[in-house]
Amino acid sequence: MSFDKKQAVTTSTHAVDSAGPGDRESLSAIRHADDEMLARLGYKSEFKREFSLVETIAFAFSIMGVVASVSSTMSFTLVSGGHVGMVFGWLIPCFFVMTIAASLAELTSAMPTSAGLYYFSAKLAPPRWAPLASWITGWANVTGQVSLVCSIDFTCAQMIVTALNVGSDGAINLGTGPTFGILLAILFTHGMVCSAATSVLARLNIFYVLINLGTTIAAIVVLLTCSGDQRVSTETAFTMYENNTGWSNNAWAFLLAFTAPMWTLTGYDSAAHISEETSNASRAAPIAIMVGVGATATLGWLLSIAASFATASVADLLATDLPLPMGQLFLTVLGKRGMLAIWSLIIVVQYVTGAAQGVDASRVVFAFARDNALPGSRWWKRMHPYTHTPVNAVWLVVVLAGICGLLGFSETALSSLAGASVIGLYVSYVTPIFLRITSGRNKLQPGPFALGKWYLPVGIVAVAWVSFIVVLLVFPPEVNPTADTMSTHGFRARVSEWPWLTAHLRADYTVVIIMAVFIFASLSWVVSARKWFKGPVNTVDETDNLAEEYRDKKEASRVEEKSVESR
Repeated sequence: MSFDKKQAVTTSTHAVDSAGPGDRESLSAIRHADDEMLARLGYKSEFKREFSLVETIAFAFSIMGVVASVSSTMSFTLVSGGHVGMVFGWLIPCFFVMTIAASLAELTSAMPTSAGLYYFSAKLAPPRWAPLASWITGWANVTGQVSLVCSIDFTCAQMIVTALNVGSDGAINLGTGPTFGILLAILFTHGMVCSAATSVLARLNIFYVLINLGTTIAAIVVLLTCSGDQRVSTETAFTMYENNTGWSNNAWAFLLAFTAPMWTLTGYDSAAHISEETSNASRAAPIAIMVGVGATATLGWLLSIAASFATASVADLLATDLPLPMGQLFLTVLGKRGMLAIWSLIIVVQYVTGAAQGVDASRVVFAFARDNALPGSRWWKRMHPYTHTPVNAVWLVVVLAGICGLLGFSETALSSLAGASVIGLYVSYVTPIFLRITSGRNKLQPGPFALGKWYLPVGIVAVAWVSFIVVLLVFPPEVNPTADTMSTHGFRARVSEWPWLTAHLRADYTVVIIMAVFIFASLSWVVSARKWFKGPVNTVDETDNLAEEYRDKKEASRVEEKSVESR
C-alpha cells in the first residue's frame, strides 16, 4: 500500500470532549476510526485511547511547565541582557518557534502515531534515504527526550535545595552529592507515576494544568504587586541592557539569552507521541501542539515582564548564593515565608513537568524499539499486560536520565543538559520539516489541520531558525570559560591541551553529549544498522486485517438492522 493511500482515511469529526452518556457509540466510532488510521499507517493499536482533546492540550501545555521553566532558566537572560534579555530575549524566539509548531502540527494531523518525528522523516524522504533519515531523526529525538527528563528533574532537585537553604536561613546548604541523591529520588517516583495506566495519566493531566496555570498567574501577580518601591520603571524594565557575559559584542551576548525560551519551548511534540492514546488524534494532537506552545509563550513572556519589573538589581540576583536567581528574586520581593509558599508551588509544577516529560520520553523509546531501532528493542517495546503501557521503556528512561544526572557534579550541568536537550530535540523537529519542503512536497496527504500553500514559507522559516539556534547553543554563555568548569578529573586535564575548544565552544558537556550520541548512531549505522533497519516496521499482519474487515462488516450489519427496525 502506498503512502498516499495509507493517508486516505476519513475520520469522524465529532468532538470527544462534548460526548455525553448517550454518545458512547459515537466515541466508539471515533476510536475505531483512529485505530483504522493507525493500521493504515502500519501499526497495530496497543494502547487504550483515554486522552480527550482537553487532556491532550493539558499534557502538551504541562510538559513545558512555564513558571518552573522560567524560574529554572532566568540566569541565561540575566547574564545575556539583564532586563532586555528577560523581556525580548524571551519574546523574539517565540515567533519562530510557532512556525516549527505549526509545521509539526500539520505532520501530526496527517500521521498521528507515537513514532512521530522519525516516522514523518521516513515517509517524506526519498525512498533510498528514508531509513537513514528515520534513523538520524529517531536518535536525535531520543537523545533530546532523555536529557530533557534529566534536566527538568535536576532543576527540580536544585529548587528543593534552594527551599531548604532559605527555610533554614542558610544553615542547610547541600552540595552536589545530596542534590544528585534528590535527583535519583525524583526520577524513581516519576518512574512509578509514568508506569500507570493511560486512563490514570490522562486524568492526572487535569491536575497538572490547573497547578501550572494557577501558580504561573500567582507568580505574575505577586511579582507586580508586592515589589513595592523595588519595582523599576517601565523604561528600565523594557530597555535597560546589561552584558554580563564577557563577550564584547553586545548583540551577540543578547542572542545567548535565547537559550531560556528555547529550553522551555520543547516537548510539544509530546502530543504526537501520545496520539495512539488519544481519541480523534488527527484533530486533537495538532490543536494541542498549537495551543500548548501559544499559551506557554504568552504566559512565559508575561512572567518575564513581571520579573523584569521586580528586579531592582541584576547584579544582586547573579551574585546570590542560591542555586537559582529566581529564588532570590522571590525572597527579596516576598520575604522568607512568602518565597517558600510560592516556591513550594513552583517545585510541584517542576515535578509534574518532569512526570509529563517522562511519559513523553517513554513513548518515544517504545515507538523506536517497536521499529527495532534500539539495542534490546524486544525488551523496551513490551507492553505491561495490566496497565497496557510500556513500563520497561519508562524505566529505561529513568536509568538513562540518572546516568545523565552525573553531570550534576559539573558547575555547568544545567547549561550542558539544556543545550543537549534543545539541540537534540530541535534537530529531530527540523528534519521532517526540511524533508516536507524538499523531497516530500507532493507526498503528504493532509489531515484535518493543514497549512495549505503556507507550508512552504512557514517551513523555510522554521528550518532557518533551527539551523541558527543549533549553532548558537554550541557557544559558551560566557567568554573564555576555564577548564575548571568542565568538572571533574579526567576530562579537565585534556581541555587545557585544546585551547580552541575552551576559546570557541561551550565549556561544558553539551558538545560531548551530542557528539557521543552522533558518533554512536553513525558508527552503528555504518557497521550494522544500514543492513537491517529499513525504517518503520509494519506491525499489522493479514490476520489483523481480516479481523478488522469482519468487525467492519458486523458493525455495518448491525447499523442496517437498526435502520430496518426504525422503519
